[in-house]
Amino acid sequence: MSEKAIIYHNPRCSKSRETLEILESHGEPFDIVKYLDVPPAKATLQNILTLLELTPRELMRKGESEYAENNLADQSLTDDQLIEAMIEHPKLIERPIVVKNDRAVIGRPPESVLNIL
Repeated sequence: MSEKAIIYHNPRCSKSRETLEILESHGEPFDIVKYLDVPPAKATLQNILTLLELTPRELMRKGESEYAENNLADQSLTDDQLIEAMIEHPKLIERPIVVKNDRAVIGRPPESVLNIL
């Protein structure tokens, strides 16, 4: 039996809502993590990065004000520092992220979630 999907969801984001609708329309069992309210733990975020095969910087929303305000474009920052910044400012995490059966995808476009169902 496959495990439940987990969607790291921002209800205010249209892409996140569309991805959630795809999960619902496919009858996919899932849990919702409103990551802006409850940021992922460091180990969870590191695991997501591994599954996505991304660096912390690649998962960051560079257009957010927190990115500039915290000088996160500084190339001397370590991956750990960038991960800590995403935990402190979860708005910086690209969304939505869906994790299922040791696979993960960013729902941009929302249809990309079909690759792991």
